Amino acid sequence: MMGIFEKISDFGAWCIKQVQTLGVFTLFSLRLFKNLGAALTHFQATLKQIYFVGNYSLLIILVSGLFVGFVLGLQGDYVLSSYGSEQALGVLVALSLLRELGPVVTALLFAGRAGTSLTAEIGLMNAGEQLSAMEMMGVDPIKQVLEPRFLAVIISMPILAVLFSAVGIIGGWIVAVPMIGLDDGAFWSQMQAGVALWEDIGNGILKSFFFGIAVGLISLYEGYTARPTPEGVSGATTKTVVISSLVVLGLDFMLTALMFTSS
Repeated sequence: MMGIFEKISDFGAWCIKQVQTLGVFTLFSLRLFKNLGAALTHFQATLKQIYFVGNYSLLIILVSGLFVGFVLGLQGDYVLSSYGSEQALGVLVALSLLRELGPVVTALLFAGRAGTSLTAEIGLMNAGEQLSAMEMMGVDPIKQVLEPRFLAVIISMPILAVLFSAVGIIGGWIVAVPMIGLDDGAFWSQMQAGVALWEDIGNGILKSFFFGIAVGLISLYEGYTARPTPEGVSGATTKTVVISSLVVLGLDFMLTALMFTSS
C-alpha cells in the first residue's frame, strides 16, 4: 500500500515540476517577444545570426530536398500509373512539398542542425558565466544575445523551407521527365494549374514561420536554462531535438486542420 502512495506522490511531484517548467518557459517567451523590436533596430547582429543558422543549414536542406523530390517522383509515378494519371505527377510533387514535406522536414532538419548549435552556444555562454557577467554590467543578455538569434531563426526558416520545396520540385522533375519520360510541358502546366498561390504556397510559408518560432523558443530556452556543466549542456541539446521535433509535428497537425480541412 505504501508503494502505491509513493508512486502517486512521485507522479504528483512530476506534474508540479512540469507546470513550473511551463510557467518559466511562458515567462521566458513573453520576455523575448516583449523586446523583440530591439533586434530590428540592431539588424546587423541579426544578419550575422541569419548567416550562422541559415547558411550553415543550407547544404543539408538542399541535399535533403533533392532526394525527397527524387523519392516523391518515383513513388508518385508508381501510384498514379495504376490509375492512368501520370501527367498529374507534377501536381502531386508540388503539393506534397509545398503543403507538408517542405515546412515539416525543413523544421526537423533545422532543429537538428541549427537548433542544437544555438542551444550549445547559449549553454556554454551560461556555463562560462558570460551571461551573468553581462547582467552585472547592466546589459540584458535576452536583448543582446538571444533576441538576434531568435529573429534570425524566424527569418531563416521560411526561406529554407521555400528552397527545400523548390529543390524538391526540381528533383521530382528530374525523375519524371528525363528518367521516366513524361512530357515536360504537361508536368509544368499541370503543376501551374493545380497549385494556388496563397492556399498552397502561402500556407506552407506560414507553417514554416510558426515552426521557426517554436524551434527558436525551445532551442534558446534550453540553452538559457541549461545546467552550467558539460552534462547539462549535452542534455539540453538532446532535449532541443526531441521537444522541437514533437512540437513541430503537433503544430503541423493543428495548422493543417485549420488551413486545409474543408468546412
